[in-house]
Amino acid sequence: MRTLDKRIAPNVKLAASLVAHAPTLTLAYDARCRSRFAATLDSGEELAVVLPRGTVLADGDVLVADDGALVRVVAAAEAVMRVRAPDALTFTRAAYHLGNRHTPVEIGLDTLKLEYDPVLADMLTRLGAHVERVEAPFQPEAGAYGGGHRHGHDASFAEDYALAQQVYGEHHGHAHGHDHDDHGHGHDHAHAHAHGAHTHQHGHDHAHHGATHEHGHTHSHDHEHAHGAASHAHSHEHRHDHEHRHGDDCKHCHDHGHD
Repeated sequence: MRTLDKRIAPNVKLAASLVAHAPTLTLAYDARCRSRFAATLDSGEELAVVLPRGTVLADGDVLVADDGALVRVVAAAEAVMRVRAPDALTFTRAAYHLGNRHTPVEIGLDTLKLEYDPVLADMLTRLGAHVERVEAPFQPEAGAYGGGHRHGHDASFAEDYALAQQVYGEHHGHAHGHDHDDHGHGHDHAHAHAHGAHTHQHGHDHAHHGATHEHGHTHSHDHEHAHGAASHAHSHEHRHDHEHRHGDDCKHCHDHGHD
């Protein structure tokens, strides 16, 4: 079995007679969106199609077999809707709503063509467009997302929403907030380089069996570093105040102050 594994780029010009005499492979749009499948030439020969993933074939494309032979792709006639509008506004609205649903659409001078879908047919009729079901080759516009096959109306909602959330996450940061209310002490830190001033304040209040202990601690640190001249100035101030109160059955009262 031969394999078709290469597509000649559309901008490569081949001799018209060579293309005209090449065997043909007629495919509907669904099949042309696949990159790996078994196919049958119009001559009846069976072969395999193995193309790079994401390849979407168009009417008139030329494929190359593993033996060097050429095969021309033909878009098959299939059930499609041909849409016409009485005026430019209706035509534009119809195109807008179809595009909003990521529906593959073939755009003509005054017509739109898409795969037959009764839900979309009803929507277009309500917009004021004329919808006709016909059998014709279907060659939609190449999508901005690089190909693929998307269906209209509600079937695409989950995919559209997931894509929107992914893009949002890629372009926005993450903010995390933490509140710790279970810590009974506060810390205030001010840092200025070279080491400006550091102030730490801690307040503790403990009650044990009728006795109250209050502790106040104030620490003040000033650091100055001039690294060019290698001079260092340090100023430290420490003050500790302790007050202990014991219940009526205790005859001790302590008040301590330390500088």
